Amino acid sequence: MNRALQSLSASYFEALYAADPDPWKFRSSSYEAAKYEATLAALPRARYGSVLEIGCSIGVLTRMLAPRCDRLLALDGSARALADARRHCAGLAQVSFAQREIPRQWPRGRHDLILFSEVLYYLDEEDLARTATLALRALRPGGEVLLVHWTGTTDYPLSGDAAVEGFMAAAGSALVPVMQSRTDRYRLDLLRLA
Repeated sequence: MNRALQSLSASYFEALYAADPDPWKFRSSSYEAAKYEATLAALPRARYGSVLEIGCSIGVLTRMLAPRCDRLLALDGSARALADARRHCAGLAQVSFAQREIPRQWPRGRHDLILFSEVLYYLDEEDLARTATLALRALRPGGEVLLVHWTGTTDYPLSGDAAVEGFMAAAGSALVPVMQSRTDRYRLDLLRLA
């Protein structure tokens, strides 16, 4: 397997969604359903004022997270995925979507929670460090970051473990681990602004 050396571009994801509108089977996979349930269970607050979801894909987790948010900004680099996410979340007034490539197009605003689910390993080390810095600046006092990443072998720039460890190293002591959980297929890491 040849590992990508640079961050994957929006065109990579556009091609995936052009070939299959649900390339990871978010709507039908029992693995994804169980992981989403664990993701929501890991959040310590019943409700969040402002949430930023990085890499929302087709909006399955977005829709599940929305009832716990006053405002939820969901980002993805793929226009195709976002069109599907908008349809899936139609009628949810607290949810807005934007097409962005992270970290180059980081949105303005401060948030109580930033969710990175299955996205950090698409970044190279430089972009990962920049993303951690931008996330720190975008957190409100006491804000949280939830990292959810598959731990299997990939051909992406980073493995799930390397992505999470790299993000935490770049954030340094500014983010304190609150909860860490691992299954045989993925890891969940909840961090809080110190």
